[in-house]
Amino acid sequence: MTGVQQIAERFALIKERGQKALVTYVTAGDPDLQATGRLIAAMDQAGADIIELGIPFSDPSADGPVIQRASVRALRSGTNPAGILRLVAEVRSSVSAPLVLMSYYNPILQYGLGDFCTDAARAGVAGLIIPDLPAEESGPLVNEAAGAGLAVIPLVAPTSGRDRLPKVLAAARGFIYCVTVTGITGTRQDVTGEIERLSGQVREFTELPVVAGFGIATPEQAAAVSRHCDGVVAGSALVRLVEEQGEGSLHAVAGLTAQLKKALIPQV
Repeated sequence: MTGVQQIAERFALIKERGQKALVTYVTAGDPDLQATGRLIAAMDQAGADIIELGIPFSDPSADGPVIQRASVRALRSGTNPAGILRLVAEVRSSVSAPLVLMSYYNPILQYGLGDFCTDAARAGVAGLIIPDLPAEESGPLVNEAAGAGLAVIPLVAPTSGRDRLPKVLAAARGFIYCVTVTGITGTRQDVTGEIERLSGQVREFTELPVVAGFGIATPEQAAAVSRHCDGVVAGSALVRLVEEQGEGSLHAVAGLTAQLKKALIPQV
């Protein structure tokens, strides 16, 4: 089964259950790759529908301080893309949630676009999120990813003009990642202001699921945002737990994952 098929099958199952999807994020290699493997298992067992692994990068332009610090810790521990792909290959058979990589373009370009997509698909990666790759320059990666069966998941921001959306969404596979706020990642009080308008515009141009992220940290926020989309992404709140508790964070990460997922399940 290709990565595109993995994601499509997962969203079909979620829809059949009348739920909304929970996408969780951790920075791969923080504090080390062995710990990341345990975090993946904990989130999967706690109800995460899709798990996003961040490839650490020295200049993470879309990430706030919490994920920036996580990237620094991961790089200091020697984490690199090849090691992350080996980790995915090790855990893939024991994890039900599709695994998606979030990476800036430079590490993938340095690895080699074709080699990276081939190796990622072989390891069991389902999709790629590249926040600093504009649609106008995405053709080479999109082509390589398509050949490997990987979903390329675009980000759409509140500043994305309606006239630009068709171009951004044209090559999308898997789902659409809508950014709830203008700015960088990090927990916030108000994460619902733009999502209703933005998700409505996105749905005019695609039938793919719409998932919203940036700033979602509590079950209440997850429930509020999910009214306007097909799922939510939680990242900084989970990464903060890893930062604060290190190896002892497994229970806390699993607990928050479970709470967030419960908020996305209709209560009978």
